[in-house]
Amino acid sequence: MDNEKVIILDFGSQYTQLIARRVRELNIYSEIHPYNKDINLDNSVKAIILSGSPFSVRDKNCPKPLFDILKLHIPVLAICYGAQFLANFNGGEVLPSKIREYGRANLSSLSARSILFKNFSQNSQVWMSHGDTITKLPEKFELLASTKEVNIAAYKVKEKDIYGLQFHPEVYHSKDGQKLISNFLIDICKFSQDWTPDSFVESTINKLKQKIGKDKVVLGLSGGVDSSVAAVLLDKAIGSNLYCIFVDNGLLRKNEFENVLNQYKGMGLNVKGVDAKDEFYNVLKNISEPEKKRKAIGAKFIDVFDSEAGLINDVKWLAQGTIYPDVIESVSATGGPSATIKSHHNVGGLPEFMKLKIVEPLNLLFKDEVRRIGKALKIDDSILSRHPFPGPGLAIRILGEITEEKVKILQEVDHIFISSLKEENLYDKVWQAGAMFLPVQSVGVMGDERTYENVVSLRAVESTDGMTADWVHLPYDFLSKVSNDIINKVHGVNRVVYDISSKPPATIEWE
Repeated sequence: MDNEKVIILDFGSQYTQLIARRVRELNIYSEIHPYNKDINLDNSVKAIILSGSPFSVRDKNCPKPLFDILKLHIPVLAICYGAQFLANFNGGEVLPSKIREYGRANLSSLSARSILFKNFSQNSQVWMSHGDTITKLPEKFELLASTKEVNIAAYKVKEKDIYGLQFHPEVYHSKDGQKLISNFLIDICKFSQDWTPDSFVESTINKLKQKIGKDKVVLGLSGGVDSSVAAVLLDKAIGSNLYCIFVDNGLLRKNEFENVLNQYKGMGLNVKGVDAKDEFYNVLKNISEPEKKRKAIGAKFIDVFDSEAGLINDVKWLAQGTIYPDVIESVSATGGPSATIKSHHNVGGLPEFMKLKIVEPLNLLFKDEVRRIGKALKIDDSILSRHPFPGPGLAIRILGEITEEKVKILQEVDHIFISSLKEENLYDKVWQAGAMFLPVQSVGVMGDERTYENVVSLRAVESTDGMTADWVHLPYDFLSKVSNDIINKVHGVNRVVYDISSKPPATIEWE
């Protein structure tokens, strides 16, 4: 990247990605790096943020950066563990907290002259999450803020733009948290805030032109946001040399294959639809175990995709809609970096198998940023606002063995549910919704007849990134109408339930 950037040094915090998102909300580019890997601190790096961590600075083998933070000549914001680390290893003292310092707190005193706390409200609420606390600051550190229970809630290294916080400004519970991040990056670091969707589109298209030249590229479309935005970016860069393949695995939503295919063609994309339903149904026969289903679908997708790509002469590149959370080297529970690359449809084993070079135009972006890029590219909102849909499709929403009959039933149920959400203007208020086909039957009465038919569960959640999610409190009248419509219109279903589990402990999907 040519933009000014913030390096976020990750010590394993659950909030590290959230820090990166908060920075980017200010139109400033950020990168996450494991604490124990070399980093090129070139002139583009204008600030460093140290993350929190599940570890303690008092541990013998606690995580340590590979360079001396205090010797840096660029501003630093150290959060929670990062703040404790700087204090502890520069002459201060960090001890176990006498009380549990977790949850909401209020800043009872602030340094009025500190730029970091400019325009903060009185008794501003912050979010604490730590088992240790800084009890003594090093000689060259000065106190900036306290809470009722935490004397050293924020500090500054004298004569340097290095700041430490024992609270988390990146979480929404810290009411002035984004203001603090803005004060640090804009007022102290002097970022120009030039990382915008339009600038990303322009620079990415130019880089794709230089990287690919006149080579041919093949891309597997899914109908989702990521692959669609990747396709349009590539189309603007290389035009007819982009070959898109959209596979119908028989596990899509009702009419989705035809509708999405027509939509893509209306966008001017060079796209081929492949009807492979029967092939997928055949490999899924007699398979009930969730992971085996995923692997069977993934293997068959590779087979179909490779066969279709082989019909295109001289293809050199495989394009993927990989996004930033898929490629971040996160810090594992043991403190080491662990690559977290998705393996389904994005496309596990496929690159080596096909011996193609990889191009990933979105691998610097979070999901919400992909949508903003899509808007800058004027992609239709029906694609950009589409709920996430699992790679294995309805296969992981049908518990147990997959049959064509079950798929058709679930497609009808799902269609009624999703259409009803749209009709009642509830679709955009939900992050993800769908229906599950349960491996049970129940007794019912329809007319004067006793029935013994299938049970389906409806699921709707709200979330920001899918890592955590809460069930949506859909109106009872709405749920009643949807249930009635499903039972009356879908032959084979006599009972509808609504899933009110949150993630964690449950997952969004059932398999």
